Amino acid sequence: MTVLESRPDMPADPGRGQRGGRGADPAVLITPTGVSMPSVDDLGAGRGPAWLDDWLAANTGDVLAWFRHIHAHPELSRREFATTELVAGLLKSYGLDPEILPGGTGLICDIGEGERCVALRADLDALPMTEDTGLPYASTAPGAAHTCGHDAHTAILLATGIALASGPPLPGRIRLIFQPAEEVMPGGALEVIDAGGLDSVDRIFGLHCDPRVEVGRVGTRVGAITSATDLLELRLTSPGGHTSRPHLTADLVHALGSVITGLPALLSRRVDPRSGTVLVWGAVHAGEAPNAVPQEGVLRGTLRTGDHDVWIGLEPLVSGLVQALLAPTGVGFELQHRRGVPPVINERESTQMLRSAIGTALGEDALAGTKQSSGGEDFGWYMEHVPGSFMRLGVWDGEGPMRDLHQPTFQLDERALLTGIRVMTHTAMTALTWTPQAD
Repeated sequence: MTVLESRPDMPADPGRGQRGGRGADPAVLITPTGVSMPSVDDLGAGRGPAWLDDWLAANTGDVLAWFRHIHAHPELSRREFATTELVAGLLKSYGLDPEILPGGTGLICDIGEGERCVALRADLDALPMTEDTGLPYASTAPGAAHTCGHDAHTAILLATGIALASGPPLPGRIRLIFQPAEEVMPGGALEVIDAGGLDSVDRIFGLHCDPRVEVGRVGTRVGAITSATDLLELRLTSPGGHTSRPHLTADLVHALGSVITGLPALLSRRVDPRSGTVLVWGAVHAGEAPNAVPQEGVLRGTLRTGDHDVWIGLEPLVSGLVQALLAPTGVGFELQHRRGVPPVINERESTQMLRSAIGTALGEDALAGTKQSSGGEDFGWYMEHVPGSFMRLGVWDGEGPMRDLHQPTFQLDERALLTGIRVMTHTAMTALTWTPQAD
């Protein structure tokens, strides 16, 4: 095991990663920074193709530098201007022609030629929280941090694209999608689609860091791997009054309580429990004085389901149930049901391609199953248009605590960068050359 040299800041010229690699030397030992990196003989090296081993041997230091720079300079959703420019500049330095999306953040870049086109996607944005890792390359942006692994996703796809552009001619086209605003709903995937990002695409693949899976392993599954996520906001109004005379007004707090407990209970009897549908309230506000019936109140929460058909029918069902619960109370109300993201449903053949690629890139032992998450992921919007598959990249070092996503202490084992590059490269090549399998 070696510790890689890395530079805390990238130079002004984003084209520093020229062919042949000019970043940190993987053979150089330096003062440990708390994060180790493997030698290039680990994590799938020697499984081919030989050009990918050679590329990683020459450029692993650059990949680490890109990742640490992005981690140290996080940008929130739809503000990823510097990250977009960094990625675009590096791609241009390898002779590629990236196209920045109309909003100024996010980009699309095609590699190769041919009718068959496979898309690979990464997300760029960070979360609005403060990092608490103590890493030497921790976030330098107050109130923003890459605590969901999007910095790794970006570095992996960037390296994958540059490696593919540096390798032998491709048997088709590969489209790199660097997407903004995954962390907000309904998500930046819709902006990519509106900009023509899926035009002529046959299949799409993506990954997400998973701190519950050991580095060197990748989780896959056929069918739903995430859940649909909607936002509910219910605003109530009342004439208000004294709590000693609730019969002379509309008891707004009591009405809120009826919805808080009643709506989840009714949904559990109106929706198939096998769908994984769950409503959880996250915020409720009403009044200040203990002896006054407030005139206004608000209730907010998330509604999730793992079933696409159930998701389609939830909006009218919820509206009807809220109206029935509040009708006897006399309060006025306004319900906003914001459709968030559909579930990510991995298509069977695309997942076969993915599993084949993982086995080739890392060995059959690297294949892991994974459960469906109740979390949302706007990758589902892409799969409303084209088939594809989404994987979970192991980032746990196998020894320390499993630091969960969206926590200030989240950090990943940087060896996952190498496994991600190998898997994404092999996935693209496998999908471009895939022959349908006999049943």
